[in-house]
Amino acid sequence: MMPKKARDGTDTCGLLAYLYGPGKRDEHTNPHMVASWDDPFVEDPARSPHMTIADLALILDAPVHALLGKRPAKHVYHVAVRNAPEDRLLTDEEWARVAREMMHAAGIAEHGDDQGCRWVAIRHADDHIHIVATQARQDGRQPRLRQDIPKMHAAARKFEAEFGLRRLAHGDKTARKWPKTGEQEKAVRRGLAEPARVTLQRTVREAAAAAANEDDFFARLTAAGVRVNKRVAPDGNITGYSVALPGDRDGGQRAVWFPGARLASDLSLPRVRERWTEPVSVPTVAPAEMWQEAERRVRAAADQLGAGGLRQGAGDVAALGDLIVIAAVISPRMVRDRLRDAAYEFERASRVPGDRALEGQARTLYRESAYMLSRSAAAAGRSDAVAALGFLLALATAIEASHRWHQAQEHRAQAEASGRAGRLLREAVEVTAGASAARDYQPRPKRTTTRAGGVRRTPAVSEERPMAGVLQEAVPEHARAVLADPAWPALRTRLAAVENAGDDPVEVLTKVAAQRQLTSAESVAEVLTWRLDGWSRQRGAPTPVTGRSSSPTSTGDAGRSSGPPLPGASGPIRRPPGDEQRKGPPRAR
Repeated sequence: MMPKKARDGTDTCGLLAYLYGPGKRDEHTNPHMVASWDDPFVEDPARSPHMTIADLALILDAPVHALLGKRPAKHVYHVAVRNAPEDRLLTDEEWARVAREMMHAAGIAEHGDDQGCRWVAIRHADDHIHIVATQARQDGRQPRLRQDIPKMHAAARKFEAEFGLRRLAHGDKTARKWPKTGEQEKAVRRGLAEPARVTLQRTVREAAAAAANEDDFFARLTAAGVRVNKRVAPDGNITGYSVALPGDRDGGQRAVWFPGARLASDLSLPRVRERWTEPVSVPTVAPAEMWQEAERRVRAAADQLGAGGLRQGAGDVAALGDLIVIAAVISPRMVRDRLRDAAYEFERASRVPGDRALEGQARTLYRESAYMLSRSAAAAGRSDAVAALGFLLALATAIEASHRWHQAQEHRAQAEASGRAGRLLREAVEVTAGASAARDYQPRPKRTTTRAGGVRRTPAVSEERPMAGVLQEAVPEHARAVLADPAWPALRTRLAAVENAGDDPVEVLTKVAAQRQLTSAESVAEVLTWRLDGWSRQRGAPTPVTGRSSSPTSTGDAGRSSGPPLPGASGPIRRPPGDEQRKGPPRAR
């Protein structure tokens, strides 16, 4: 349950007319009042012929005109309270309880206070309500609103537990800065795939993760095509920065600048500078050994993550987040999209409330690996997913270590984020394992049968051959569980595509199943589906299903892959509006 406060306004009647109206795109259905400051004596304009929207606005505004002293410049208080899409639908009575508790928590109208502010709660959709109040008490005084948003969030956490809703984390000031509604609408008008804020977040984070010093950081931003404005103190020192996209202007044709701290809490200039406060040596390795050396360092760091306490662990996970960002930039084409999604999900896990230490063995190893990979982007083997398999396995192990550390520190939001990132990494590992099997595959001569008269028949096409038999022949020990798995239809489709491409599905499935153990997989069907995706991409055959995840269950059932399941990965992966342009990995070339 998410309470979101809008900007204060001056037009009570206009806001009520919008809430009771059809909406901007006819999205409002059955608008009606579920609660008010004086139940049951306030009539609903949608259900009573004796009350109009204008009348209700006048009643709400009456205490504003009776204030003893100066009136507030903007007296309309507006809060929307929304549930997650997967939550059950609350009744009007339950939403009424929510509205009363939110107004009590905010200080608008506390329980038992007959002289509190006037308010109404309107429901025009299944998953949320809007609460409209006027900031004027009925005794002629103004309300004292202090920490109203945190208090409403605390009330929402209690309702989540009581109503069995999706549990959100308490605000710890580490959440992503989401694009505002106006920014999203502006991106749609301009035909952009995502709002400018999202593009700048990603670009600045990549530059910060790869930069070796301050000059390198600003040079990378400029090279990425971003406008940079440095804030210089009278003594010549740079105290901050802001960035803008070329062509992004407001209504007055002025460039729209975003300070680093407004993009993310760890992208302010002081936090960016922390990345190179401690000197880090860049190991010199041959291009062919890049992935192997990075794998060795990441595995060693996973054992040391958080060993030095809370502050050191915070620094370790921050450095791991930068490493995942770099890995996503230079990762093989076959799994690059999954690595980018993993870096996106791990971003919250890389930020921990409080201070972080800048020393520690794990942090040093992660930083060394990030520098080595960022400076080897053009090295041989960059596009070879097979060469990167060991590194991806080590990175998945590091994310699992961070997940355990966050759980031990009771960082619920961060633990869930690392769980989602770990699932994406394991998916990339299985795709890479399938590609590895395809690279070394030597098909046997195709079997044919001879009919009477010497007519030779080619093998049956996939429509004629039952794939359940293929499964029983290739992996008999897992066949029963796979056939009962919801991911079996996706696997069957992949097997049919393999046969249509001219390969024997029994041989192929046997090969990919033997590539890595399956005993620890929670969903063998899903793991085999990912491996067949990698197989098809390595051999240049299109996969039959497109999209970021290769299995229909891959976003809603986290932890279903080889390796121990992460309990924090149980929820669906979410993105801000405008980020849906990330499609499945392109075909290997």
